[in-house]
Amino acid sequence: MTLNRSRHHSGPRRLVALGAAAAAAATVSALAVTTAGAEEPVEAQQTKVDNPYEGAQVYVNPVWSALAAAEPGGDAIADQPTGVWLDRTSAIEGNDSPTTGSMGLRDHLDEAVAQGADVIQIVIYNLPGRDCAALASNGELPADAIDRYKTEYIDPIAEIQGDPAYADLRIVNVIEIDSLPNLVTNVSPRATATANCDTMKANGNYVDGVSYAAATLGALPNTYNYLDAGHHGWIGWTNDDPQYDNFHASAALFGSLIGENGMTADDVHGFITNTANYSVLEEPYWEVDQVVGGKPLNQNGDVKWVDWNAYNGEIDFSTAFRDELVSNGFNDSIGMLIDTSRNGWGGPDRPTGPSTSTDPVTFVDESRIDPRYNKGNWCNQDGAGLGERPQASPEAGIDAYVWIKPPGESDGASEEIPNDEGKGFDQMCDPAYEGNIRNGNNPSGARGEMPLSGHWSSEQFAELLANAYPPVS
Repeated sequence: MTLNRSRHHSGPRRLVALGAAAAAAATVSALAVTTAGAEEPVEAQQTKVDNPYEGAQVYVNPVWSALAAAEPGGDAIADQPTGVWLDRTSAIEGNDSPTTGSMGLRDHLDEAVAQGADVIQIVIYNLPGRDCAALASNGELPADAIDRYKTEYIDPIAEIQGDPAYADLRIVNVIEIDSLPNLVTNVSPRATATANCDTMKANGNYVDGVSYAAATLGALPNTYNYLDAGHHGWIGWTNDDPQYDNFHASAALFGSLIGENGMTADDVHGFITNTANYSVLEEPYWEVDQVVGGKPLNQNGDVKWVDWNAYNGEIDFSTAFRDELVSNGFNDSIGMLIDTSRNGWGGPDRPTGPSTSTDPVTFVDESRIDPRYNKGNWCNQDGAGLGERPQASPEAGIDAYVWIKPPGESDGASEEIPNDEGKGFDQMCDPAYEGNIRNGNNPSGARGEMPLSGHWSSEQFAELLANAYPPVS
């Protein structure tokens, strides 16, 4: 991945004296030594760069790569970089998962060094009460286990990442997907509230956990933290009425992290949208505020696909949300990432131009390249395809398109499967499910016969490959 854009932080990255991170940071700092006879000290500590993906070779996970290469046609993309998910405490050391194999964090970092990689992407994903509005990706830690999260999960990760052996690696940490925005959209008094999300808002452990992770990992000189910020089909609603405003409220919630657990704005290098989701980068054949049938599409209640959302793609949403985050206290140098692993929506049914209909509902349905029943559908979407390949600086303000969700890994089981991973059965993964208020009571759109979240599906991989856009050559 290469890039020719440059950004600069407004000041040095502050080292936060927190647990293992402080010790690790001190260890790496101690590498600055004076060589006998040299006129200047030899500085081993890495200097932060503006965009970690610029000019970088990004780590290819050999476990995922082998799975992809074993599938028909998979060789064409098996060399793409994907995220390494630490979705349980045992994943830090390696737990023989059917998907991740026996490699732990240190194994991946060692392999990244052996590959000569500049960047490795690590998903920090084990909050207590994880994914409070879903069941398929619930985690091992109960809602009140914040101390275990800090001492058994984050601190060991920080200690490993701070090992001087990895001082030359840029470690991108994608921190806790599907967490903080739930405290805006899925809590009382909203109709979309869930009991689990009410609990996590009341106990404060999402805010506590994310800020601790950002501050602790941000203390290291070789890390780049990107916090998960949902996607346009979740956070893209702007409204003066608080019960309908997701956009400004979510940015304000992120801003409230500053000062918690010693976290500063400097501990956040940027944000990521569309992680493990399906939202398109942009709709090429229509604008969200386009006038059809006498009024703008996003001001017409009959157009359920839009539903008054201010955005219809991740590029516009990400760049606008970046500005809103800056206005809530984050550095104006922050960059955005967009996960494009499954948002290509290619295949024979992809529209090739705008509809000629003057009916606004028909116009949108015939023009849009995202064919889901609803933007709230998130589980193993039938008909999906690979999106843009990972690349640096594709748009102003966007550090990279990335494949954080490894293509071929399930979002959740289509039916209940007993397991020891803490993963429940979520009806949104059942192809027969007719929906709930959070997806506008639409069909789930999910594929059938899918395994537990994170486990491999050859059938889904084949579909993603066949429907890739741009096509895989």
